[in-house]
Amino acid sequence: MTAARRKRSAAPTLVFERSFSTGGHRYIAGCDEVGRGALAGPVSVGIVVVDLEAGKGLRGVRDSKLLSPAEREALVPRIRKWSLAYGVGHASSAEIDDVGLMAALQAAGNRAWEQVVATVRPDVVILDGNHDWLSSRRQDSLFDDAGAGPGDTMVSGCDAPVHTRIKADLQCLSVAAASVLAKVERDALMTSLAADHPAYRWDVNKGYATALHRAAIDARGSSDYHRRSWRLGSPAQPGMTGPEIGAEWDHERRRS
Repeated sequence: MTAARRKRSAAPTLVFERSFSTGGHRYIAGCDEVGRGALAGPVSVGIVVVDLEAGKGLRGVRDSKLLSPAEREALVPRIRKWSLAYGVGHASSAEIDDVGLMAALQAAGNRAWEQVVATVRPDVVILDGNHDWLSSRRQDSLFDDAGAGPGDTMVSGCDAPVHTRIKADLQCLSVAAASVLAKVERDALMTSLAADHPAYRWDVNKGYATALHRAAIDARGSSDYHRRSWRLGSPAQPGMTGPEIGAEWDHERRRS
């Protein structure tokens, strides 16, 4: 096995999580999303909280993309028992169409957050990636009084400090565990929806843009579970409009 391969397959640890203990933090949450690049179904966000004073490692956990479906499913009860608290939230395809992907991710994250804080309020959140779409933030309201300043409407949800980290799902055990919970729950949802929409083969592609999925959309049109503001069907079709998905389709298909 090459050095590069060993590095890719290295198990995530709690090293980064434990670095926050020097600031007096004890309860650290890892957060990750799945379904971001799919054409159908929700975006789903997992959060897993570890107690640095009691937390030990958990063997077998990897970023969900590196595990088989059977491996992911076997890890779910172990992750739930190992973690101090956990949650998975979803935002539907209709919400994505209505408010956009980033706001839908925040809504899903807030739903996971509410599940977590019913048990414990994390001191810090580690979020996979380089953009904080999770934090509560102030937003302008279209109905503010003329004299009101910007930012008078508060979005509720995660109010803990959020630290983004690229490849946190590969390096941080709490984030990898969160990705597993979110992936298993979303996959199960897409499989259940496939029973009533067999042509799209969501039981296989989980809503991602495989060639067969796009061909089914070409032949049958979109369903209520498709993201209709996105480019659907075969990329070669003229006149399609939508957000900047393009090359992300095949990337996200591989992640499924």
